[in-house]
Amino acid sequence: MPPLDHVLAFSIAAFLIIIIPGPSVLFVIGRSIAFGRRVGVLSVLGNALGTLPAVLLVAFGVGAIVASSVVAFTIIKFAGALYLAWLGIQAIRHRNAHMATVPREPAGTWAVLGQGFIVGLTNPKTIAFFVAVLPQFVDPAAGAVWLQLLLLGLIFEVIAVASDGTWALAAGSARHWFARSPKRLSNLTATGGVMMIGLGGALAFTGSKS
Repeated sequence: MPPLDHVLAFSIAAFLIIIIPGPSVLFVIGRSIAFGRRVGVLSVLGNALGTLPAVLLVAFGVGAIVASSVVAFTIIKFAGALYLAWLGIQAIRHRNAHMATVPREPAGTWAVLGQGFIVGLTNPKTIAFFVAVLPQFVDPAAGAVWLQLLLLGLIFEVIAVASDGTWALAAGSARHWFARSPKRLSNLTATGGVMMIGLGGALAFTGSKS
């Protein structure tokens, strides 16, 4: 198990990136605004299930690399940091994309879960976070690296469900407020993009392999 201070630091970092509006958050907000809180919450659960394969791949794949190579760790860290910055730039460039999208009402519970699963599975922000950030909170001296990565990934999942669930409930309750001004979502997306660029820069110059 990773040291407690590593777990606390990781939890803070995870919370910060989770609350940054990205594909998952905007998907959940859009569903909640269009169809209400029930669909929003189901979308959150589906999205969380979709990110589980990434947790497992990083734990058993990246874990072995981080445990054996400082060079590989450094490459992964900088590649992930650059990717986060690129995603931030893309979020700012396409901040108005949601305005052109007309959502289709989902067919049922399983359809909503399936759509959320696909969004989670293909969410580049989550994948980049797992690859670039998780290894930095691992302490090889504390035990199996893969087990530490798996635990941190599951902590991320719990925080994500709680945060995205709050977004779903809030957006579902404020459907009319968002509907009156679609530009509010644009500003939210742009702000998230700036935060992602900043996080990418911070990751490039902080963190080290223990």
